[in-house]
Amino acid sequence: MKRGGTTHILLADDDGEDQELLKEALHADAPDAEVAIVWNGAEAVSYLSGCSEGALPDVIVLDYKMPVLNGAEVLEHLVGNERYASIPKIVWSSSNQQEYIDRCIRSGAALFVTKPNDMRELKKITDKILSLCGRSL
Repeated sequence: MKRGGTTHILLADDDGEDQELLKEALHADAPDAEVAIVWNGAEAVSYLSGCSEGALPDVIVLDYKMPVLNGAEVLEHLVGNERYASIPKIVWSSSNQQEYIDRCIRSGAALFVTKPNDMRELKKITDKILSLCGRSL
């Protein structure tokens, strides 16, 4: 957590409903969390490159299936860059294909989670995201 203890999360997802669902669930546990939203992988890369060192997010959440660059391609773009090495990266997807999971983990994802079908599962995901930010619940 940077800047006065506020949690900063970058969410890259091309589905507006999924964006809102995750953002609301995060705010239920961390009302002061700042969630920056971008619509595709290229916007995620651009957002990160435009951040000053002190403004980088505490965690990056990437949808796997996005236009322009998918979640794995974003990870591959970031891997090896020390600027982003300490930021946990989570991929969430409607698919749980093992090849997607393996590719993301190899490319630096801390977690690969399947988008939930119910609020209980969503709560587990938000708990994981916030714990990776160093936020205790």
